[in-house]
Amino acid sequence: MATFAWNPQISWQSHAFYLERVKGHINAVGERLAELQQIRGSVLPWQQEAISRVTSHAAQVAASTEAAIVYLGENQGRLFVPDYRDHLTTIADRSEDMHQTVSQFLNYNKAQQQFQQLQQELELAID
Repeated sequence: MATFAWNPQISWQSHAFYLERVKGHINAVGERLAELQQIRGSVLPWQQEAISRVTSHAAQVAASTEAAIVYLGENQGRLFVPDYRDHLTTIADRSEDMHQTVSQFLNYNKAQQQFQQLQQELELAID
């Protein structure tokens, strides 16, 4: 979406198509996050933090996506004004933040599992 904010050769129809795709993806993320929110109280603190951070990023993506869709519906000929470009940039940036957050927490989980496996293999006592 970030390239859409700066490329005047992309039609408003392409903008609309990709915004609808983003909307579909963020709605799917929202459904998964709703499921995670239901079990939030029974997971580890670091998992609760992961849910909170991803939820925050997803909410920002959803709000900017909705705002961009509304703007586009009303202003098909004015795609390169700062407000609209800001929505597209926010969608791209927060989507990347969400991706990075998920990756970091998955890496954390993997490292924890490896640590626990090494403790068991080395028969180290856990304090």
